[in-house]
Amino acid sequence: MDQFEIKTTNPEETGNMAMKLAQHLQAGDVITLEGDLGAGKTTFVKGLAKGLGIGRTVNSPTFTIMKEYTDGRLPLYHMDVYRIENSDEDLGFDEFFDGDGVTVVEWAQYIEDQLPEERLDIFIRYIQDNARSLIFRPKGKRYIKLCKEFFTDDGISD
Repeated sequence: MDQFEIKTTNPEETGNMAMKLAQHLQAGDVITLEGDLGAGKTTFVKGLAKGLGIGRTVNSPTFTIMKEYTDGRLPLYHMDVYRIENSDEDLGFDEFFDGDGVTVVEWAQYIEDQLPEERLDIFIRYIQDNARSLIFRPKGKRYIKLCKEFFTDDGISD
């Protein structure tokens, strides 16, 4: 499996990298974000939102499960499924995964059986202070192509 890695030294770099990635996204794209509390998942989503032209303030949907932002180039569906661990209930996530926007899922391991097979998994790891390692693991042709374009076109090395 192809894997790509980016290291950032501060939250601004993480956000700017996500903002550049947003330029490559299209309707129906699904991104999962994994990382410890405070790793930078919401910082990443804020950058994606900015890159999609979303003007609203973006924050974590921890207590609401999902927040929708529809004022950009594409709608952004930001899910935090941490609180639904061990839930067997079908919450209709597939409507968003197959929808007209970009879906980002934090703590996706809790709904692994409901996720589409093809998606972009991103793992954010703490290195030190504000430095982070972002590991991109594309699943499926669409996401392999997206990563190759992103890492080549934006001058980002893996």
